[in-house]
Amino acid sequence: MGGKRNYRRFLLLWAGELVSSIGGGLTSFGLGVYVFQQTGSAANMALITLLAFLPTLLLSVPAGVLADRYDRRLLMMVGDGCSAIGILYIFFCMQNGGASLTQICIGVTVSSVFSSLLEPAYRATVTDLLDAEEYSRASGMVSLAGSARYLISPVLAGALLTVSDIRLLLALDIGTFFLTVICTGVVRHGLAAKAAVEKEPFFAALRMGWQAVTEKQGVFLLILLASVITCFMGAFQILAEPLILDFANSATLGIGETVCASGMLVSGLFLGVRGIKKGYLKLLSASLAVAGLAMILFGLKENIYWICAAGFLFFAMLPLANNCLDFLVRTNTADELQGRAWGFIGFLSQIGYVVAYGLAGVLADGLGKQFQIGVGRGAAVVIMASGALLSVIALSIYPIKAVRELENGTKGTQRESENPVE
Repeated sequence: MGGKRNYRRFLLLWAGELVSSIGGGLTSFGLGVYVFQQTGSAANMALITLLAFLPTLLLSVPAGVLADRYDRRLLMMVGDGCSAIGILYIFFCMQNGGASLTQICIGVTVSSVFSSLLEPAYRATVTDLLDAEEYSRASGMVSLAGSARYLISPVLAGALLTVSDIRLLLALDIGTFFLTVICTGVVRHGLAAKAAVEKEPFFAALRMGWQAVTEKQGVFLLILLASVITCFMGAFQILAEPLILDFANSATLGIGETVCASGMLVSGLFLGVRGIKKGYLKLLSASLAVAGLAMILFGLKENIYWICAAGFLFFAMLPLANNCLDFLVRTNTADELQGRAWGFIGFLSQIGYVVAYGLAGVLADGLGKQFQIGVGRGAAVVIMASGALLSVIALSIYPIKAVRELENGTKGTQRESENPVE
């Protein structure tokens, strides 16, 4: 009975994050279009994305420690609720005649700082609520909720921008923060917080989190490889919009992004219903290699139908790769260190996004200007080169012995000592 109640709590928590993802997607889409229309620069679009992402990355490690020391649901409520402050600031700037690039940068940075509390606490809460056999299914659902910002938000935002402006998108996003906090509060009310028996010093907790991700060589190698992979994937994610906006309007962009992201819906639904039973590493390598091929195809033509087909294939691979990576790491990390571990994992594996967001837009603008091919085709060149490198690195993962051993891993050295003979 307790297992069923906990799964219902997970579903409520998941529903709140689904709504939050849609609201965040509306703001992200609207700000991207607004900045590109105002400046015509892929680098400026990338700057907004970088500032929305970088604080969350830098604060993910201490946020992971907090998730193990304090009430995880309360941290989620604080993170979700206070992140609305930055969006409210941009909204009021828009009300006063339009927001400058500097004002938008300030708003997204403030919002991101508070959002950093969310991810480690959310992932650790999933571990609190569910049994090990439910992890794969839950991971698919979490990926599905995350895909809503790509699946639902773009087409909705594109349609709303034809009848209103970005202020409506910001107002809707602000409203979703309150609903998400309520859902998390209900879950918190019915679930006792897991207080630490003794709270070790903060830096000692950080050290334990670092040990949790480095004690198994395969886990650490997988995380480092993930960082390289996210660099190439980040280049795609940041440059897809200017590539399309260079020859199409925002409504076409919204429809195109939704069609592409429906690939995540298909594979996410499959994972939510069936999950994955075996062959995690092989599927991880194969799905990332195919994603790289899709990136190459994505940049070949200025044709929205061709782009949508390639984008669909790319996004269909992401939940498969995320599910496999999540399972391999989660099942090789001790339960009591989950928050700290995910803080370090998030930081290390996503450094590649920082590199991509910092360089991809500048490279696209530079190539477009240097060869007089425009920002869109400059973005296409960067995307195709990134896809080729992604495929090569993805295929190099499977032969690594230390990574292959994770398929039969256990949760940390303590548990291994309890079961010395398998």
